[in-house]
Amino acid sequence: MSPQQAATFIRDQIPAAGLFAGLEWKISPVPFPLGESLVKEMELLGRVLLQFYRAVNLLYRKSVEGRQPEWIARWLDLGKPAELIALQRSPAFKNDVPRVIRPDILLTETGFSITELDSVPGGIGLTGWLNRTYANVGQASRLPGTESTTPEASKDRRDACATLIGGADGMLRGFESIFGDAKTVHIIVSEEAATYRPEMSWLCEQLGPRFTVHDSRFNDFADGDAVYRFFELFDLPNVANSKKIFDLAAGKRIRLTPPPKPVFEEKMLFALLWNRNLQSFWRQELGENFFARLKKLIPYTWIVDPTPLPPQAAIPELNLTDWRQLKTLSQKERDLILKVSGFSAHAWGARGVFLGSDLSHEEWAGAVDDAIQHFGQSPRVLQRYHKPALVEASWFDFAKNEVVPMKGRARLCPYYFISGEGDAARPQLGGVLATICPADKKIIHGMTDAILAPCVT
Repeated sequence: MSPQQAATFIRDQIPAAGLFAGLEWKISPVPFPLGESLVKEMELLGRVLLQFYRAVNLLYRKSVEGRQPEWIARWLDLGKPAELIALQRSPAFKNDVPRVIRPDILLTETGFSITELDSVPGGIGLTGWLNRTYANVGQASRLPGTESTTPEASKDRRDACATLIGGADGMLRGFESIFGDAKTVHIIVSEEAATYRPEMSWLCEQLGPRFTVHDSRFNDFADGDAVYRFFELFDLPNVANSKKIFDLAAGKRIRLTPPPKPVFEEKMLFALLWNRNLQSFWRQELGENFFARLKKLIPYTWIVDPTPLPPQAAIPELNLTDWRQLKTLSQKERDLILKVSGFSAHAWGARGVFLGSDLSHEEWAGAVDDAIQHFGQSPRVLQRYHKPALVEASWFDFAKNEVVPMKGRARLCPYYFISGEGDAARPQLGGVLATICPADKKIIHGMTDAILAPCVT
């Protein structure tokens, strides 16, 4: 296929109902290449992140039991209602961790940087659709009448699609695998997450009648069913069937993922990883190699806790003695991201994220004051900003009927699906979604100006 034929083929495969409600993106004629070494590292990363989640789960429990410092559970419980804290501490969910893990990874000049983890991620259906559609581009390019201007160009396009990470159906098979032998799987999508309902509907259509999508009014659950929770825990008052779902799951009558444990929706987990008081715990639970790998990949992160320090003490790495001093940093010193940690409508997407070097002094000071003021209800984290590297990409302009080269900055989202039980559970990489924004965009997220594409080796 020519680039025009490939882009047109991809556009024409978009379901009539779309994949994201009301959202569009730029279509690239080819997948986004990562290279063998990066793909190999991503394939290994799933094991590291699963072990990290297990260690987080243990750390919280030990803090509650008094076998680790009490401030860990106190921090992680900030702003949460008592009922949700009780659910998180319930023996019924003692060892449960999310069965889908999606890190947000920025490609930088020195490698890559994991900025956060998402345990209720959007994009599962979209990435599944992208992988299958681009795989079909490779197949369709073998048909008569679809030759490119040169046989070499046509072969390059087929070869690119042939090395899709996860293959044509890796996302579908991966998602299917997390529910074990449950006869029926209900995907419950809240109004807050309604943008993602079309992609989950497409996913269910591919997986067959065993999978169905419902809103928060659905209550027809049967013993032995499985439920995929596509709603954030901060939004429970608006999810009418959440109590019934959690009660059935606590009684082991249905299988639920992700579990009702807000600890896994907190960005402050990275700050705990870097906290010097916990280094021996992480070494023991992660092992030296996994711990070193995470510290290499995760930017230094702090929790903005305004508790006064002793006069001679300072915040590590920043050499500040009070969080209010953060406001006095020069713009050059503010290569820092300030963001809501979790349990908030502003804690997902690009909402509640502030890049210090991109703000005026007044805007930055306002964000810092807000973080200090709301620590008890909605804590913030501060993270070193590693600027994404420039990458080469292209998209097809249908109005001008031409390929448009674009220098951009890329965020990669690999999807790991955890199948199996207990210690035998293993992560499987189903696919990788690349979001490539124009180079002048400082914060990378899905937008009309962005290219969304599957990744290849």
